[in-house]
Amino acid sequence: MKMKKKKVIALVAHDNRKADLKEWVEYNWKQFIPHQIVATGTTGKLVSEAISLKCQKNDAVPPEVIKLKSGPLGGDQQLGAMISEGKVDMLFFFWDPMEPQPHDVDVKALLRICALYNIPTATNRSTADFMISSELFHQDYEPIVKDYSTYITRSLKDI
Repeated sequence: MKMKKKKVIALVAHDNRKADLKEWVEYNWKQFIPHQIVATGTTGKLVSEAISLKCQKNDAVPPEVIKLKSGPLGGDQQLGAMISEGKVDMLFFFWDPMEPQPHDVDVKALLRICALYNIPTATNRSTADFMISSELFHQDYEPIVKDYSTYITRSLKDI
């Protein structure tokens, strides 16, 4: 699953972190212009508005923002499916480690899928800063994905 120069970037934020993600996106808005964005629920609306305003003020064309369902309503699972299908290249997920979420199992499943498919994942602003400032952010890149074919083809007696 080769990442092309134009990437599909997923943006997710829990309620208590939406303002942080919005501020971070506004600061880095130029970095997102050549890419496509996928976001869950309200985060998608916030991000789309923030980038569109910055682009409008600077005569730039905003990136496409695909809005999924809210995380607790299945957006996390939609995003996980997109990752497993090779339709998402990286995830910026500003999650709230201090607030229990009604969909914690979905969050854990999403992070597991990111690890399984070797998707670059930032769960805090520092990691997001490192990812977005990497020279690989705007280049083709081919991550090494572990081959799980032996897991899939194992016999029942091996279980």
